[in-house]
Amino acid sequence: MRKLVSIKLLKETPNNPRLIKDAKYKKLLKSIKEDGWMMNVRPIVVDETMTVLGGNMRLKACKAAGMFEVPIDILKDLTPEQKRRFIIKDNSGFGEWDWDILANEWDVKELNDWGVDLPVFDLPIDDEPKEVTDEPKEVCELCGK
Repeated sequence: MRKLVSIKLLKETPNNPRLIKDAKYKKLLKSIKEDGWMMNVRPIVVDETMTVLGGNMRLKACKAAGMFEVPIDILKDLTPEQKRRFIIKDNSGFGEWDWDILANEWDVKELNDWGVDLPVFDLPIDDEPKEVTDEPKEVCELCGK
């Protein structure tokens, strides 16, 4: 059942196994401030005691953003085991990004701002000067470097 409730009524999950670090938290906070309407589409999920099952980090960001009310979905009649499973499964990422589509059809800066963990490639830059020596250089048979 979806409701709009006072943020003060919600309780964070005790011993929540999910963390959010500084840079990602700042991105989440920015996202909540810029696109708070998305909370209506993906509300915080709580049990009948108003304990958060899904959305602890969003709740933290909503508080920091100065929100007084947040949309919630209330799940009732779950067993303790079902609640534990929900807490983990709600945060499990089963899919993967298609890096080619992201690279060709999306703006990398926006993706980064939106919190997508982009891979970091350690590729040589063509502008870098090449090392010139008269000595023969050993080349790795596996990687060619």
